[in-house]
Amino acid sequence: MNNDLKPFQFKKFAVAQDKTAMKIGTDGVLLGAWVTIPTTPSQLHCLDIGTGTGLLALMLAQRSENTIIDALDIDTAAFCQAKANFKVSDWSNRLNAFNTDLNTFKTKKKYNLIVCNPPFFQSIKHISTAREQARQAASLPFDVLIMHSKRLLAPLGELAVIIPLESQELFCEIAAKQGLFPYKITRVYGTSTSKAKRVLIQLAQSNQALITAKLVLEIARHQYTAAYKKLVKDFYLKL
Repeated sequence: MNNDLKPFQFKKFAVAQDKTAMKIGTDGVLLGAWVTIPTTPSQLHCLDIGTGTGLLALMLAQRSENTIIDALDIDTAAFCQAKANFKVSDWSNRLNAFNTDLNTFKTKKKYNLIVCNPPFFQSIKHISTAREQARQAASLPFDVLIMHSKRLLAPLGELAVIIPLESQELFCEIAAKQGLFPYKITRVYGTSTSKAKRVLIQLAQSNQALITAKLVLEIARHQYTAAYKKLVKDFYLKL
């Protein structure tokens, strides 16, 4: 039986993922649990770019009752999947899905927080899976993401992403040219003896003291560290 046909059950919501090639992964859950959600005296507006199944938007909705989340995806199948997942959640009145390209997305809103688990595709000789095809088709260049994020952010708004560690320097260089500066960076390690492959970055529109950290996910296969379990405990059923 293909488990992708069954919704992935989190503690407070379920995510169907049978209609989109980009399935739920650790990266998205990490970003949704890790990102600092700004506080405002009024309603908070967030944007999830490249929402896929809608996972990040749902996590933000669970974490902050004062938040309205808009979610974009250029892929029609992903948009339909996210929209359906939003509809059956407890926060359907605060979640909006849009089937649109970031380049052409227009709104009068300015967002307090933008999140993105950007599709990245490293060149390989053969594209053999639907997931690899989806990554290539939906590839979002860093300069495009950062430029439009800057355009859509409120004056004190922030951007948060998870990207390959090897791309950190380039991403931060492009962001600095647009007036976005990292103030919170966490490198993600599979185990204490493995090399970091991902990095979580949150950026503000002013230079601030940089907070750096490392997060190790596992002690051994399926034996998770206390830090990882603490981070995702509000979401995963078995942690």
